[in-house]
Amino acid sequence: MQRGDIDARLAAIEAAVCREVGRGAAPLMAATQGQLARSAQALAAAGQPVIGIITGFFVPTLVPPMAETDGPVGAAHLAVGFARSGWRVRLATDSPCAGAMTAAMQGSGEPFGPHIALDVVDADDAPRAIAAVAERWRAAGVTHAIAIERCGRAADGRSYTMRGIDLSATAAPLDDLFTAGAWVRIAIGDGGNEVGMGSLPRDLIARSVPNGEKIACVTPADHLMVCGVSNWGAYALLSALSLLLPAKAASLLATLTPQADLRILETLVRDGPSADPVAGVRAASVDGFAHPVHAAVIEAVLAATRG
Repeated sequence: MQRGDIDARLAAIEAAVCREVGRGAAPLMAATQGQLARSAQALAAAGQPVIGIITGFFVPTLVPPMAETDGPVGAAHLAVGFARSGWRVRLATDSPCAGAMTAAMQGSGEPFGPHIALDVVDADDAPRAIAAVAERWRAAGVTHAIAIERCGRAADGRSYTMRGIDLSATAAPLDDLFTAGAWVRIAIGDGGNEVGMGSLPRDLIARSVPNGEKIACVTPADHLMVCGVSNWGAYALLSALSLLLPAKAASLLATLTPQADLRILETLVRDGPSADPVAGVRAASVDGFAHPVHAAVIEAVLAATRG
């Protein structure tokens, strides 16, 4: 495939997932245009990367409090695609979100094992636990860290939901894991309050999204993708890598079907447990959108990949 054709397909994939969904994040997407290609190239150039994935967004206002559905689904897709490509993966979350991440992996059909490990940070003993996981990552030779839909530290040192609700009492500052090593840092988010958003000017976030001045994360990334829904960024990254590494395409795209995505999401909701805080329901919904919306995005991404 000619380089120009690959570039056109990468741009089409990015356009399929980087679209406004009513959150006001279009200026953030415009500011990070082209980062999908750069993120994929950073991974593809590594040859045999070892990847740490950070996710989990616990929402204390849900009844009962639980993790949201955006993040673990995308992390599960990434973990399976990378592991089946022969790359080692370490997933990391904090204790309030551990059940959600475990359930998402169960839904993917891929067990934890030699290629996929889970590191859980005890939110009640966060500094010590983060230091221990960081040492584990360094010992494992992690080369790339990917944060997807993980609440990040704002300018006041606390973390917030999009509505400006303080999460600091329940969320471990996994920003400190993201920045703890010499690995390449890739971030995927959708609203300004997630790890990695510090790569954007804070005033841009303040002007663009509700509560932006208060919630804007100050932790930067080497590469930042802002998408309509964070899970969509995982679909896009795997598809972009399949273009750059065609020999691994089948492995990278192993779970990228509407059926597999729904299976991951339903298992996450049932067993995590997990819910959609935007819709306010414990159902197969993410960021206020029922699964058919996400299925259509997967189909659009795959169509763009095929050209």
